[in-house]
Amino acid sequence: MRYVRGVNAISSSAAASPGGPDLSPGRVVLLTTSHRVAPGLLAWPAWEALRTADRVLCADGAHPQLPYLREAGVVVEEASPTAEELVAACAGGHTVVVVATGEGEPALTDGLARLAGSGRLAMPELELLPASYDLPGARLLDLVQVMDRIRAECPWSSRQTHKGLAKYGIEEAYELVEAIEDGDREELREELGDVLLQVVFHARIAEEDEEEPFSVDDVAATIVAKLIHRHPHVFGDATAATPEEVKAHWMRTKAVEKRRESVTDGVPLHQPALALAAKLASRVRSAGLEVPLPATGGIGYELLALAARAEAEGADPEASLRAAARTYREAIRTTEGLRD
Repeated sequence: MRYVRGVNAISSSAAASPGGPDLSPGRVVLLTTSHRVAPGLLAWPAWEALRTADRVLCADGAHPQLPYLREAGVVVEEASPTAEELVAACAGGHTVVVVATGEGEPALTDGLARLAGSGRLAMPELELLPASYDLPGARLLDLVQVMDRIRAECPWSSRQTHKGLAKYGIEEAYELVEAIEDGDREELREELGDVLLQVVFHARIAEEDEEEPFSVDDVAATIVAKLIHRHPHVFGDATAATPEEVKAHWMRTKAVEKRRESVTDGVPLHQPALALAAKLASRVRSAGLEVPLPATGGIGYELLALAARAEAEGADPEASLRAAARTYREAIRTTEGLRD
């Protein structure tokens, strides 16, 4: 690849066409790329523009695309032209491709906009050509990179452990539930991010384990494999016409995977008590067991019976009690306001 340093080469005179001078203002192609996609993986229209351009310019000599353009035989001039110089380079019907830097060349595009607004010059056609696109989930790579740096450089984050962060996972999960129940979309997006941060943070810490390290890629690979295995009606030949059939297959597959001896295996005992009672009742019902509730008296057993009844009726006792408690809270505030 040939590099021409500086901007002097940009203002070369327009070449004449065989039939006489071409007085058309030409064309500018601003080529943008995503740093989240491997360099060199450009769309075909981008390669066409690069191969047929009269000139290809890039202000950043360390741009990650340049080695791949070199290998493809594209000559790139390392230059940072002003808007006026770029317009002059296009004069005579020339096409100039500008390989944008990470910032997207805002100074250049703003300058071209000012020139167009002034009406002083015949402006070239300006085309914004995305050469590569972010795939769904590409911003997760940014999160992983940010977490790597925070773990390495932040005095607080660098000292955290799985046990030390455990309480934050619980707090963030509850805040996510609250955002869902409030119906606040903006809050929901933020709380989902906070929960996602916990996953990435724990995975980053896990990389440092001397005996059994794993990374966020290992975490993702594990859940992908699990989802595919437990959804044969999506990824295989099995069929499931109802949500109940899907759940039944999920539970059977899970029992085989975990080699569980009891339907209660895998039910976390540290979850909220109403949720625990409902989960146990759900496991019993799904397994088709007939297990009578304990006949012992007391408020705890009365709550257990209510939780089992709620689960049987398709209600979430935790959510139901939270909704009632929120209504009660508003009644308290109303009473306090009247008293004031």
